[in-house]
Amino acid sequence: MVQQLKKSEIIYPDCDGQPMSDNTLQFSWIVKIKENLEILFAKNPDVFLAGDLLWYPVEGYNNIKRAPDTMVVFGRPKGYRGSYQQWLEDNIAPQVVFEILSPGNRLAEMAAKFEFYDRYGAEEYYIYDPDRVDFTGWLRQEGRLQGITDISGWVSPRLGVRFELQEELEIYTPAGELFLSPLEIAQKAEAAQQKAQEAQQEAVRQRARATVAEEQQKIERDRANAAEQRAAVMAAKLRELGLDPDTM
Repeated sequence: MVQQLKKSEIIYPDCDGQPMSDNTLQFSWIVKIKENLEILFAKNPDVFLAGDLLWYPVEGYNNIKRAPDTMVVFGRPKGYRGSYQQWLEDNIAPQVVFEILSPGNRLAEMAAKFEFYDRYGAEEYYIYDPDRVDFTGWLRQEGRLQGITDISGWVSPRLGVRFELQEELEIYTPAGELFLSPLEIAQKAEAAQQKAQEAQQEAVRQRARATVAEEQQKIERDRANAAEQRAAVMAAKLRELGLDPDTM
């Protein structure tokens, strides 16, 4: 018998039916930002990151929701979530959100997103348009999201990463390492592995050369000892014959 849902029971869907991205360029930037932040905070168990995850800020209202392209929550553990239901997360709102623009984004849509993030507690909000190489950010001050005037060279207070606008947006870790695409990360790891293998092979060759040199030195020492022994035997025989080998 199928149980009927209670009228008071509210479902919070994991999907809003909207695509994650409109094109490959937008998707590549979503993945780059999200995955590099995952790497940056991999050792911190209390930083939760998600891409395109529905955020429900108010219990009982499943129509109030947004799915940031990337969101970062400090103070919440890593782990699986079908959606981010804020009242189940110690009522901690995502502190940092990113949106990557595509040609399909409309002004009204972006205004609604800004109003949502402003109203429900985001501390930092960043928008990047990869087609126009336009980067904009807001920081919560005096209870509202306020525009960041000088965004190029800006360091995120929460993330510690630095943003630079060159031919495209460049993001640097606190250690000064550039955010890379997953392919570039894999290529860098492969190059490092290849370099390590070459260094290991060179070390093996050096040990082999050292072993050969040691063996050659041993052979030469053995030859020298044998020659000394033959000379000593010859000198003894000469003395038996009454000859002095030192004067010969």
